[in-house]
Amino acid sequence: MTAADLSRVDVPLADLIARVDALTVLRRARMAAGLLAEDRHQCDPDDTRFALLPCTCTTVSTAADYPGFDAWIAQQQNLNTAARRTR
Repeated sequence: MTAADLSRVDVPLADLIARVDALTVLRRARMAAGLLAEDRHQCDPDDTRFALLPCTCTTVSTAADYPGFDAWIAQQQNLNTAARRTR
């Protein structure tokens, strides 16, 4: 670390507190905006219309469409489990 690096992080405590407070205010504002957007989505009148659209397909794919996939995914899951146990 150089003197220039230290000069950027060596700030008065009052400035640091002000920056943290500003970030906290921004975080709370963004959280409130996100919650309001989710509330608006929950009351979306088009959700009911969308749910009523006809769906003609019953299955998108079957195991026969991807031979060997079940064995491959099982192997990947086993490798993942083994890797997590060795950490």
